[in-house]
Amino acid sequence: MECTVSWTGAAGTRSRMGFIAETGTGHVIAMDGAPDDVNPDNGGKNLAPRPMETLLAGAGGCTAYDVVLILRRGRHAVQGCSVHLSSERATTDPKVFTRIHMQFTVTGKSLPPAAVERAIALSHDKYCSATIMLGKTAEITTGFEIVEA
Repeated sequence: MECTVSWTGAAGTRSRMGFIAETGTGHVIAMDGAPDDVNPDNGGKNLAPRPMETLLAGAGGCTAYDVVLILRRGRHAVQGCSVHLSSERATTDPKVFTRIHMQFTVTGKSLPPAAVERAIALSHDKYCSATIMLGKTAEITTGFEIVEA
């Protein structure tokens, strides 16, 4: 897996702390920093997600992917899956994630709660590289609701 991240924030550009990531598969992700009222040259313009927001989103995508795949492999009629992630970070550098809560909403026909709970646990404990890695610094908790389709 490869990725190239390039700074786009040269003088005269819209954001002095903008970055573009190009993945090995040819996809592009924009990132930007928060505005810095004290020293505007050090801040961004809030034109794109922060790098840490992108990391959190990647973890959500990784675990949601697993949950859908596990439920499908179990021949469950899953029709939708979303996960809302809320997090806390350390107050001093490095400002790593210290807590992450993942609240899943899984939609389908007659989905057994035990199957959804198992899919989330398997993702969290075995398959999702992103959440397993983040779990080294953060307490990760999960919850779910099932919506009947």
